[in-house]
Amino acid sequence: MKKALPVSGVGCPVSGGGQQDSGFGSPHSAFCTPHSAILSAARAAAKSAYCPYSRFPVGAAVLAEDGRIFAGANVENASYGLTLCAERAALAQAVNAGCRRFRALAVCAGSRTPATPCGACRQMLAEFCADSMPVLCAALRGRAVIRTTVGRLLPHAFRLHNASGRARPLGRPLGTGK
Repeated sequence: MKKALPVSGVGCPVSGGGQQDSGFGSPHSAFCTPHSAILSAARAAAKSAYCPYSRFPVGAAVLAEDGRIFAGANVENASYGLTLCAERAALAQAVNAGCRRFRALAVCAGSRTPATPCGACRQMLAEFCADSMPVLCAALRGRAVIRTTVGRLLPHAFRLHNASGRARPLGRPLGTGK
């Protein structure tokens, strides 16, 4: 029996112990935790993937604004459209834990070549994440990593606007001041 992934607790405090991620480079210098922590969480999550049809395990980990890391794995279904991607699984765990703002996402998939989030996952990222948020896409084996941002993945994301025509704050439902 596979061990359940923790809702959080991968542990990634932004202060103390961790060193600044110097390898991430400009324009992501505000990235405040070693990218290896979320990449490790994403790789670990991929081990829990349920992918009997594609045999393509994917793990993802999202770093919340408060420093917690939430991980998820893809869960396939015989009706392919019902498959839950790892990125959406990680975001759903974070949102269910009360997080609405995020600092970074890591996705680990593919044996030697990294895979990027699908269109549905990109739109879900646009719902909660700033265009400038870093996204790391890594291969499960090897060292290949694609570094990008939410805005580069989905440059013209669909976002609802409030009654005044202004975009609503990220991660906040339409019509609420919260």
